[in-house]
Amino acid sequence: MRYVIIGGSAAAVGCIEGIRAVDTEGEITLVSREPYPFYGRPLISYWLEGKTTESKLLAYRSADYEEKMGVRALRGVRAERIDADAHTVSLSGGEVLPYDKLCIATGSSPFVPPMAGLETVQSKTCFTTLDDAKALAAMLGDGRDKRVLIIGAGLIGLKCAEGILHRAASIDVVDLAPRILSTVLPEEPAAIVQAHIEKTGVRFHLGQSVAHFDGGHALLSGGSELEFDVLVLSLGVRANTALAETAGCALDRGIIVDDGCQTSVADIFAAGDCTVSLDPDTGKRRTLAIWPNAMMQGDTAGRRMAGENISFDKGIPMNATGFMGLHLISAGIYAGEPLLTRTADSYKLLYTRDDRLVGFILLGDVERAGIYTSLVRERTPLSSIDFELIRETPQLMAFSATERAVKLGGGKYDI
Repeated sequence: MRYVIIGGSAAAVGCIEGIRAVDTEGEITLVSREPYPFYGRPLISYWLEGKTTESKLLAYRSADYEEKMGVRALRGVRAERIDADAHTVSLSGGEVLPYDKLCIATGSSPFVPPMAGLETVQSKTCFTTLDDAKALAAMLGDGRDKRVLIIGAGLIGLKCAEGILHRAASIDVVDLAPRILSTVLPEEPAAIVQAHIEKTGVRFHLGQSVAHFDGGHALLSGGSELEFDVLVLSLGVRANTALAETAGCALDRGIIVDDGCQTSVADIFAAGDCTVSLDPDTGKRRTLAIWPNAMMQGDTAGRRMAGENISFDKGIPMNATGFMGLHLISAGIYAGEPLLTRTADSYKLLYTRDDRLVGFILLGDVERAGIYTSLVRERTPLSSIDFELIRETPQLMAFSATERAVKLGGGKYDI
């Protein structure tokens, strides 16, 4: 069996390991436009901050991982076209790869809308890859004299702010939404995170956009003006679907896949941020652009490609991060009955509906948050456990002995 995987991040790793869990002999060829070995993209802000080194960042899998897994890796190479009828992939260097089963794990790319005067800004970058982080580090230089303007107060923009906090003279963050992390948090917990970040000197300009750039000068829609030396664009991402389109795959803001990660085209699968799948809680297709979900979805795709009948049905919206020492974990949907517990050092909001924990938000104390995540992911009936005990203090004693043993097994897809 000839397997081809296009992409070089979490979903690709999951796919390799899914294939090898079933088929130890088939040929696996990986095509990645990035020149680097597998690395943890969520960690690029820590590299900027000096909390990790490039060698550690690139050690997401061992140096001999590809040799052990029997993978032929083509890095720094772009897949340009898929011929689904001929079962081939055409590469930028001219090579044509035949495949029996193909997985598209092309991820997403930054979305930069038209912005008046953007072409006049000399020092600008996005912030999604290691090369982006390297470019930003070069723009900041060795001194702490550069004023940085970040457009976008989502997860990427705020992690960038954290990474450069001690490398910039000032940091201003502009976002059209009325609150930070608008796609992640409701108003109250978002305000808590904002107040915490503002204590470090970061300034927010919310409910505004940039009306016009003129070199290092930004005129905001509200009329105020900002001077800056370096611009970071973090307005969101879009699924990379152009390659799937050449193969004839059905699209809807991403590559449409079923619960086995199969696309609408025979022998072509897809996984990770480039896909959309059905969310059982909302009944709508959505992208679950989260590292652990990409790993699990890739694993499902790989196993399916190798012939195992398995489904990806436990993907949930989830975020596990932190800003300037304040930990944040959220998962699921914010619907149903809210149960709030707040102290001076922590904020815990649980949502229950139809005898299930359907979502939660934790700020500050996130110890044992994995128990809440498990309840959401597994759709555990609350009547089958001691939910009052778990609501107060998440602990395994609220589960049966069998369930405790399973949960103590740990998380395979943690980064």
